[in-house]
Amino acid sequence: MNEDNKTSQDPENTGSQDNTDNLKGSNKLKDPDDWTTGDEPMTGAQESYLKTLSDEAGEDFDETLSKAEASKKIDELQHKTGRGLGNKE
Repeated sequence: MNEDNKTSQDPENTGSQDNTDNLKGSNKLKDPDDWTTGDEPMTGAQESYLKTLSDEAGEDFDETLSKAEASKKIDELQHKTGRGLGNKE
């Protein structure tokens, strides 16, 4: 798998095909708690998407989240809103 196939959600993703075969409907290949850069500030993409999800879910947006915390919050809000779970939006 080449660099273009890495997921955007997981900054630690190695693009290993072995991991993706076992994940149905998930864009994470590694637990955010295990990310070596998980304590860094969330990425711009995470911030933008999390703002959108927070608005749709009627929740306050926390701009202080780390990469790992933002990833977990995105997962939580995707389940709450149904967005990003393979549903047609």
